[in-house]
Amino acid sequence: MYIAIAGNIGSGKTTLTEMLTKHYGAKAYYEDTDNPYIGDFYDDMNRWAFQLQIYFLGARVQQTLDMLADGAENIFQDRTIYEDAHIFAGNLHQMGLMSGRDFQTYMKVFNVSSNMIPKPDLLIYLKASVPTLITQIQRRGREYEQNIDEAYLSRLNEKYNHWIDNIYEGRVLVIDKDNDDFVADPAVFERICAELEKVRASLGK
Repeated sequence: MYIAIAGNIGSGKTTLTEMLTKHYGAKAYYEDTDNPYIGDFYDDMNRWAFQLQIYFLGARVQQTLDMLADGAENIFQDRTIYEDAHIFAGNLHQMGLMSGRDFQTYMKVFNVSSNMIPKPDLLIYLKASVPTLITQIQRRGREYEQNIDEAYLSRLNEKYNHWIDNIYEGRVLVIDKDNDDFVADPAVFERICAELEKVRASLGK
């Protein structure tokens, strides 16, 4: 069972990945936050956008190939290759922070890469408003994230919602993080697990 967890910066992807991994005794693959360009990017987005996204894409492709080669029964992935392209790179291009030439090059690499890997059996989308994201970003205290512009998070949210509603082709479970706190409310986490059991049953596992 291959489950991917998607959502904006600060939506709680890593926390949910940790909880599900523990619950299922599964293998987790986390988002690579050690991108050597990320600090430079937040200081000068126009200069470092392409480098940041190419590094993330390469890391995600390698992670997914390693993940599939591992052969674990249950796998949980924190963020997907699709978000790198449709959300973050697309947003940077739309904002004028990634040139058309760079974006076209990026998408060519993405299209080849995404055709090499299967879609998740279920995509869990953690949907959260900007105030919720800001609260969680401040709580976790990563220095390079503390000055993220709220308008930037809002644009990412618009991209996420458009991607889920109009682009992504696959099974999706949407969790409204503004109202459903899977950390504070065990019933929310139990509901997520119940959906995963439906996926497992549909796979015959």
